[in-house]
Amino acid sequence: MNDDGNYQNNPLHGVGLQAMLVELVDHYGFEILFAYLNINCFDKKPSIESSQKFLKKTDWAREKVEAFYLYQLKGLPRATDSQFELPPRDRTMPLDQKPGEPLELSLDDADTLREKRMKKAAEFGQNRGGHSRASSRPSKPSHRSSSAPAAENVDPWANWKK
Repeated sequence: MNDDGNYQNNPLHGVGLQAMLVELVDHYGFEILFAYLNINCFDKKPSIESSQKFLKKTDWAREKVEAFYLYQLKGLPRATDSQFELPPRDRTMPLDQKPGEPLELSLDDADTLREKRMKKAAEFGQNRGGHSRASSRPSKPSHRSSSAPAAENVDPWANWKK
């Protein structure tokens, strides 16, 4: 965390994981959280308790949820490059920045975003001379029926820190 102890401009200071999950689930629901974050604890028998237990053990997933909380629910502006290198709990914001309105999210937007991420991952894999992991995985059946073709439920950015 910050060495100087000044947590005044840290938006996650004092916000526990359970309180964050309750706020996210109350506003968006588990289906939207799974659609945007692609973390199974929001899909398979979801509950606040089971999600909290998983997120406490899994750093990459907790950081993903914390970033979603900051930038989607709290509507904070995108982090600077230097702040982006830090985990969400360690980021600070300028004192003049205040939380905005939560973004309105939909399952259709989540599908579009997933397709963009898959395309970007495939391009990244081609530029490296190999094939992307996303394109080599078998597609998983969609958990909801839709007239649109089912996109793979793969998040190529899930292991970005590794």
